[in-house]
Amino acid sequence: MSLDKTTVDTCAACGKKGDNLKACTACRTVKYCNKECQVAHRKHHKKACKLRAAQLYDEKLFKEVLSEECPICLVPIPRASESMFMACCGKFICHGCIYAMEISEGKDLCAFCRASEPSHEREMLKQIYNLMDKGNGQAFNHLGGFYCQGIHGKPQDYQKANELMLKGGELGCAEAYYNLGLSYKIGRGVAIDEKKAKYYWELAAMGGNVLARHNVGALEGQAGNIDRALKHFTIAAKTGDAEALDMIKYGFMDGDVTKDEYANTLRAYHERHKEMNSDSRFKAEQARLLGISRKIEQL
Repeated sequence: MSLDKTTVDTCAACGKKGDNLKACTACRTVKYCNKECQVAHRKHHKKACKLRAAQLYDEKLFKEVLSEECPICLVPIPRASESMFMACCGKFICHGCIYAMEISEGKDLCAFCRASEPSHEREMLKQIYNLMDKGNGQAFNHLGGFYCQGIHGKPQDYQKANELMLKGGELGCAEAYYNLGLSYKIGRGVAIDEKKAKYYWELAAMGGNVLARHNVGALEGQAGNIDRALKHFTIAAKTGDAEALDMIKYGFMDGDVTKDEYANTLRAYHERHKEMNSDSRFKAEQARLLGISRKIEQL
């Protein structure tokens, strides 16, 4: 005869048992039968809750996130600056695939969805608004960039730009959180606030933004939190960031990084770069340097 092993939860405040108790949203380690019980138990739980919540946050913060892949060649894209956002389909296409399309018969077509290149900025803005209606976070970030720079018929409005970037970040765009963090760092449309800058850069780092990861590492280093700084630089270096690798090298020279840790990071850095290289990207870079690519020159 099998036994029913139903788990019975217990309220941390009053001891009431049941299967409809709600977990503490911060730490998830205790449960309560109602808000009153949670408030009553707060003074006993506060310290442990903060400690566990910080541990859970760090688990997400220091989790390695791989770079986004180009949807055409499926090769990881090093940084957003080495790709182009397509307002027609909402995809990031690497320079290699853009250049390959440019030199083919479909010069003015999107390399992913084959849509024609907008002939006027009004068409391009319409595409972005359509993506925004579908909840595309990168579209919000892109429009925020227009307001930030005062281009494509948009007035320069930092406050509006930050609002759009916040929405883009909430919809999953790590670059939007990076840009919002930069606004708080330099006082672009908001008061300078390094705490908020760090917070939004941390969110961006969780989403895989390498520049944000590097910046958080730098802030931790400036605050004297060397171990945390090196953790960030190690993750960034393993995703192919050369500046972060330099910081790991300096850490090794200063005795804060072991020989094995440096060797492993260096190996991962080179392996990642091999994964991100392709013949088409090499040709695109050569075309950019020689000035023979209309599209790549604009990127």
